[in-house]
Amino acid sequence: MARNEVRPIIKLRSTADTGYTYVTRKNRRNDPDRLVLRKFDPVVRRHVDFREER
Repeated sequence: MARNEVRPIIKLRSTADTGYTYVTRKNRRNDPDRLVLRKFDPVVRRHVDFREER
């Protein structure tokens, strides 16, 4: 049995093409589409968009 189908673990990959990722959980009922968050990328040392990768 899966741990929790409502809140799956997702990877957020940087749109700056650095390969840097964040790992988090999301609520599928509230956010059924792919998630986009603006977070800090330490490789380029600035805030960029991070998109959900499946």
